[in-house]
Amino acid sequence: MSATAAPAYSPPAVHGVTPLAATRFGGGWEGAAVMMLTLLLLSFGLVTLYSASSFLAQRQGLPDYHFVVRQAVGAGAGLVLLLIFSRIPYSTWRSLAWPMMLAAWLLLVFIVLPGTESFAPERNGARRWLQLGPVGFQPSEAAKLAVLVWTAVLAVKKQELFRSLTRGLGPFLVVWTAMLVPVLLEPDFSTAALIGMLGCIIVFAAGARPAHFIFLSVLAAPLVLHQFATDFREMRLGAFLNPEAHTSGAGYQVHQSLIAIGSGGIGGVGFGEGQQKFGFLPEAHNDFIFALIGEEWGLIGVALLVCAYVALIVIGFRIARRAADLFGELLAVGCTSLIALHAFLHMGVNLSLLPATGLPLPLISDGRSNLMVTLAAIGILLSVARGIPRNPRPSHG
Repeated sequence: MSATAAPAYSPPAVHGVTPLAATRFGGGWEGAAVMMLTLLLLSFGLVTLYSASSFLAQRQGLPDYHFVVRQAVGAGAGLVLLLIFSRIPYSTWRSLAWPMMLAAWLLLVFIVLPGTESFAPERNGARRWLQLGPVGFQPSEAAKLAVLVWTAVLAVKKQELFRSLTRGLGPFLVVWTAMLVPVLLEPDFSTAALIGMLGCIIVFAAGARPAHFIFLSVLAAPLVLHQFATDFREMRLGAFLNPEAHTSGAGYQVHQSLIAIGSGGIGGVGFGEGQQKFGFLPEAHNDFIFALIGEEWGLIGVALLVCAYVALIVIGFRIARRAADLFGELLAVGCTSLIALHAFLHMGVNLSLLPATGLPLPLISDGRSNLMVTLAAIGILLSVARGIPRNPRPSHG
């Protein structure tokens, strides 16, 4: 008796994602490339941080490896978050958007309230840290991720209303403002500006009209000018516009940063041989670590570092373009833009192309809060990559 062989069972695709694509790490080569670049930058960051911080640690009576060990702990926790978030289906974040925003807002308000100084001590004239015993965290870092996810969720719902300023962008502006006010009260204008830019990029990717952004920029100009009217920011802006006249005052950091980069030449002075970190360049392990890289690794090292960031950003936007749905696309755009904004604003400050802002270089600068949030965002990006369908989806146009 003859019988026709039954075809092999193939599970159906779920939400347009084939089982094969869903089982690969990151959904294909994009996820693997993102992970490789992340580990490369993270490893280079720990090596560079040791060179940048060993003298500072010794000057404070600490072991020369103090900052590196502390950063490695943050890197370990961040990698755990990355792996967990990469395995969580990105659609899960839809239901978590509002709780994330509320939690981040409550933490931001708490650290600026009078009477909470024991938990939110003032450091360098600002209250940005929530300190619980030996553990410290910056709520503004969590706010970046919360705004990213919430904006992506609401942008999907509001896509058809973006032709109207009040019904389209209006709700975003109300919630963004509520989130940014406590950040400005810390005060932390650079982080508030970055969160605002991040939200605008996501909404623009969802189809918001460019004319609305131009209109809003005009309305926001007085607020920006008011922020720069403080003596400290006014001096920083003056140092940016005329650096030669402020080399010993507000422009001292940027001046020393340019000296460090210029001293590196083509090939650099060698790992650990940089001189600017010995008391000349403040925050060489954090806000001006790019300058130290320029000094010790030279133009070649800087070019390779920029190429690594550009590759990570290009692949991130490729993941966004190939995402299974609009929500995945906007999440990928947000996660990629978070890294891009931090990287290029940091480099711009170190090269005296932008006023000093105090933003870290992602995956490299000292700072566990930023490092953990960056790695968590990369985990979400990998989750989107994991869901890339084998066949291109229709354009959202």
